[in-house]
Amino acid sequence: MDERHGSDGRLRPSSVMLDQLLHDLGIRGLIERQRAAEAEIQTMGITFTVYSDGDNIDRAWPFDVIPRIIDGDEWNRVEAGLVQRLRALNAFIDDLYNDQLIITDGVFPAELLADSVNYRPECRGVHPAHGVWAHISGSDLVRHDDGEFYVLEDNLRVPSGVSYVLENRAVTKRVFPDLFERQSIRPVDNYTDELNRLLTSIAPHGRRDPQVAVLTPGVFNSAYFEHSFLAQRMGAELVEGDDLVVGPDDVVSMRTIEGLTPVDVIYRRIDDLFLDPEVFRSDSLIGVPGLMRAWRNGAVSIANAPGAGVADDKVVYAWVPDIIRYYMGEEPIIPNVPTWRCMYADERRHVLDNLRELVVKPANESGGYGIVIGDRADDATLRQCAAAIEADPRNWVAQPILALSTVPTIVSDDEVAPRHVDLRPFILTGQRSFVTPGGLTRVALPEGSLVVNSSQGGGSKDTWVVDVDRMDT
Repeated sequence: MDERHGSDGRLRPSSVMLDQLLHDLGIRGLIERQRAAEAEIQTMGITFTVYSDGDNIDRAWPFDVIPRIIDGDEWNRVEAGLVQRLRALNAFIDDLYNDQLIITDGVFPAELLADSVNYRPECRGVHPAHGVWAHISGSDLVRHDDGEFYVLEDNLRVPSGVSYVLENRAVTKRVFPDLFERQSIRPVDNYTDELNRLLTSIAPHGRRDPQVAVLTPGVFNSAYFEHSFLAQRMGAELVEGDDLVVGPDDVVSMRTIEGLTPVDVIYRRIDDLFLDPEVFRSDSLIGVPGLMRAWRNGAVSIANAPGAGVADDKVVYAWVPDIIRYYMGEEPIIPNVPTWRCMYADERRHVLDNLRELVVKPANESGGYGIVIGDRADDATLRQCAAAIEADPRNWVAQPILALSTVPTIVSDDEVAPRHVDLRPFILTGQRSFVTPGGLTRVALPEGSLVVNSSQGGGSKDTWVVDVDRMDT
């Protein structure tokens, strides 16, 4: 499905102006805009890190200048569905660490929780502000050839990529200023204001003017550009584990040249197991000793809360429609992709008998790693996949190979061709919710590829949510 066209094959009204501009520019003019965008990215220092053979390699952010367009009316439904989903998932997480009513009522299996690698018993009995554990989320969406958006997975631990949403927009505004003057494109620039508002709202005891810090693993982390970008945009402090100390009164303080300064809210970009060497991995050199104690005792707030990853599991994902019905009393607005759970013998048999027609995924990997796409795998890979499923059924799910939508993409100096895309909107959940209009569109650059991750050769696009009724015609 080409997203520029509706089911009737006609160009969508929201795509008319862009289509006309691309026609007027021609391939040479378009390539000039692409070169200008790439030069802007170099000048702005927008990078991401690839780990290769033990080395950290900084690369310029891969960006395609042709934006992706989504109709505003269609986006309103997607936005409502994401807010619904995250409200339900947060209620689910809060329940698992407290009363576990969803298990008592037989909606969610106790054995699935018992086998979860992301369930943290250390978080039992904690009640974060507003009952929210996953404050910052990134749900991956795909559009099937039926024209509908589906949720592919939820990222609730330390989701990354929002800085590139903002930078993609900044670059595109410089490259296509004329279109921004004539079209009603929903802004994304206010994300960091909304993020700062959310973080300050969860400060312990409603403290006024709380000190917010972004906790990073350090400069060698693949998302360090984003950590520093967000801290700077919010006016927050960017800190590493060694910069923080927890006192005997559980107060978390930041080391400064003027002495210790209390920290009220930590936006952590470190995985659970590295957060506090006194509680989790004792060999962690990037965590803060005593941080979990301070959080449990209400002396500091952490976003996302430790333990939120219990719902960030591709097996738990299969239960999300039931989770929404249980906590919200509503039908899901955005559907899941049909999912077979290998932990159940009948579903496992279906997967093993149909590997060639399925996408098989490990439960807790990220970045596209470990995924086997059946119709593109050789026989040896499929045999290895089958053996892995048999050895650890709980760790595997499978889904049909979707016909992902495509958008026009520059593939060479003389060609624009359709390439498959997904979408990661970012959802902020607190006393109120906020969803980025659009989000991070990732594009699979090799022809026919479905792998969109930048670490595996994917690129990105600016995503425009366009309100057609407000366009300047």
